[in-house]
Amino acid sequence: MSNAAGTRVLLASRPTGRPTAENFRIEPMPIPTPAEGQVLLRVLFLSLDPYMRGRMDDRKSYAAPNPLGAVMEGGTVAEVVESRHPDYAAGEVVLSYSGWQTHALSDGKDLRKLDPAAAPLSTALGVLGMPGFTAWSGLRNIGQPKPGETLVVAAASGPVGSAVGQIARIHGARAVGVAGGPEKCRFVRDELGFEACLDHRAPDFAEQLRAACPDGVDVYFENVGGAVWDAVFPLLNTFARVPVCGLVSQYNGATPGNTDRLPGMMREVLSRSLLIRGFIQREFAAQQPEFRTEMAGWIKDGRVRYREDIVDGLEHAPEAFIGLLEGRNFGKLVVRVG
Repeated sequence: MSNAAGTRVLLASRPTGRPTAENFRIEPMPIPTPAEGQVLLRVLFLSLDPYMRGRMDDRKSYAAPNPLGAVMEGGTVAEVVESRHPDYAAGEVVLSYSGWQTHALSDGKDLRKLDPAAAPLSTALGVLGMPGFTAWSGLRNIGQPKPGETLVVAAASGPVGSAVGQIARIHGARAVGVAGGPEKCRFVRDELGFEACLDHRAPDFAEQLRAACPDGVDVYFENVGGAVWDAVFPLLNTFARVPVCGLVSQYNGATPGNTDRLPGMMREVLSRSLLIRGFIQREFAAQQPEFRTEMAGWIKDGRVRYREDIVDGLEHAPEAFIGLLEGRNFGKLVVRVG
């Protein structure tokens, strides 16, 4: 190891409810030297995503929890600064899974080379990365919007929701967004082209949603849960499809499950022939090349637009992540590390 210092963010303790700054520990780290078959990476961008909250808990889930005292997990864009691997050269830029740190070693198996001339590098963590693929794969495999149908998506100004609505419109469906606050709703409606966008904080939100969906809802892309789900569920048409991508309103444990309502909901699932399917985007990993080609084309011809919320400095990652869970970000949240 060299004497030069980098920085890393560790999981110091498991949160109870809402994460706080005390759950993270920021510390210097020595910059490692790659062994034969390894590359040394310098992280340029770090993606912050809601799923990370679940990894902070020690409970059964679709992925193992982040170990205590270990670097926080996360997707990154990084530059190869030193290589002892035959497939990578210094100066190349890669998509990696280096986590919340300035430097990392890799054996190359988890890397994908990026072309800096093809698109802004940060988009590999957003519209051309995991969030964009989540939207694309959830709609392609589960939601399947058709011309003339109505799709509703929560967190519509975020990286997944914004792509969901725009892709639905490409397929000829009406897109109705739900977001937090008038500024986000204006962006979704005026910049992204959704037919409508409603503020879930409005006291008459449920009535507004019903008015915006006079023919009911055929596809509901679930990102949030809670009160938004309560408003959407009565509007679901027969044979409606519900891809369940996330439940951000419940990640901090603020919304307890109400088992008293489950029998009634299941009765409606049966009587209306509803399809409700949870998914993790990696289930459809084989479709990623097709996604990247199709999404890049839509961005180039202007049919898909995106917004990023970039925070400078790894030391600000914990505060930015806490804000993400509270809806303070506007667009895909990325930390500019390097």
